[in-house]
Amino acid sequence: MDLAIMLPLLIAFGALIFFNSRRQKKAMQKTINLHDSLQVGDAVHTTSGLKATIAGITDDYVDLEIAPGVVTTWMKLAIRDRIEPETADDDLLDDAPESSRATEITESTGVAPAASDPDRLTKD
Repeated sequence: MDLAIMLPLLIAFGALIFFNSRRQKKAMQKTINLHDSLQVGDAVHTTSGLKATIAGITDDYVDLEIAPGVVTTWMKLAIRDRIEPETADDDLLDDAPESSRATEITESTGVAPAASDPDRLTKD
């Protein structure tokens, strides 16, 4: 009787462990593939949130340019992801006039943006 109760629990526990380890292996492989595909000139984020451009690469280290002329050396494992170039849709939104952006914000959130009053500093 005890075996009939424990067997489904053991099978469920084993399946949970299997799927979690599989997910972890996929994430590790994705990180390895990223580190192997890095090239000089790629824009990246580090695990600490720094945005930089790769200036040089060795087997274990990358030289990151964090400002013009400022290059620091990091472990390759500190690279979290590659920053992909912006799409055309993002560029169109940046070039849109203020009035259309305010309309988009109002329509998507239901909250109107704060009114801009250039004379507010002179009022009491």
